[in-house]
Amino acid sequence: MTQSNNPLRKHFRQAAIYLKLPSAGKFYPPGSITMTANNELPVLPMTALDEITGRTPDALFNGSAMADLIQSCVPNITNAWAAPITDFNALLVAIRLASYGHDMMTGTTCPKCNVADEINIDLRVALDNLKAPDYDKSITDGDLTFYFAPMNYKQVTENSRVSFEDQKTIQLLADSNIDEKEKIGRLGAAFRRITEATIISIAQSISAVKTAEAMVTDTAHIQEFLHNCTKGTFNNIKSHVIALRTATELPPIDVTCSSCQHEYQQEFTLDMSNFFEIAS
Repeated sequence: MTQSNNPLRKHFRQAAIYLKLPSAGKFYPPGSITMTANNELPVLPMTALDEITGRTPDALFNGSAMADLIQSCVPNITNAWAAPITDFNALLVAIRLASYGHDMMTGTTCPKCNVADEINIDLRVALDNLKAPDYDKSITDGDLTFYFAPMNYKQVTENSRVSFEDQKTIQLLADSNIDEKEKIGRLGAAFRRITEATIISIAQSISAVKTAEAMVTDTAHIQEFLHNCTKGTFNNIKSHVIALRTATELPPIDVTCSSCQHEYQQEFTLDMSNFFEIAS
């Protein structure tokens, strides 16, 4: 516990950079964030404890490593589980930048000549390129109007965990020697759970559905609707949700191969599974 009269307090870590959230603080429930007057949140470098926590397998799998990291390094966010997913790439890039500097080396392989190389990514540029999608835009299907909001980190983590476990089950079953009938049954159940997780995540991305008679905000009611609407309506909603999520991703990096000069794009992701390897 921090003591206010500790004579070493003035030597504690200080903010290294200040971050403007892509969401501008929208979608955070009351009590989960403290916004500053200029909407710029201080970002502190990581501590040794942050690094230890971030390397713990269980904490990585259940998402607590990232939540703890954000609350430690961006103390204005007091409940990272409730944070909208629109901000997570920006938060991770900002923490990585504050802790290790703006240069980041990552591996790449030319798709033309297959030569492996390393490229440098300027995290300042990556951070500047991160923008929030327009969640104020609604879509209309027949006499229904759909309104959207980003999922929070807790919802994304839980859905990802379920999908990961079922995908792992499918892979193990495909290579197993169990009875074919039993295998088909288990595979079918796993695929159904993955489909259900997709429907749940889409329902959680819909903040409200306006009908001629009511404004529906209950997620359970929206989820039931998604189970029973037409394929065309479902695909229309799904495409819009996917577009919103894609807009929050880190853009790919333009690369010119040092060997054959071929120009291509390298996918760029930053999460707790590779956070420390690329910093070492």
